[in-house]
Amino acid sequence: MPEENMFTVQELATYLRMKPVTIYKHAKAGKLPAFKVGANWRFKKSTIDRWIADQETNDKNEYHNGHAIAKRGT
Repeated sequence: MPEENMFTVQELATYLRMKPVTIYKHAKAGKLPAFKVGANWRFKKSTIDRWIADQETNDKNEYHNGHAIAKRGT
């Protein structure tokens, strides 16, 4: 698999516009799809992109004028 299809913690932090420490915490807690190669976390780009899409789909809030409002019946 070509390297451009994998992220390191730093690369994923840049991609998601998050701090690397947050990426580490979420990976360790299982909140991000990740795996370890030795002591290093790795993230498959296609899996991260699918995870992002799932987060958008599973979002339990609707937005009106930039403010989150709870959906009815959830």
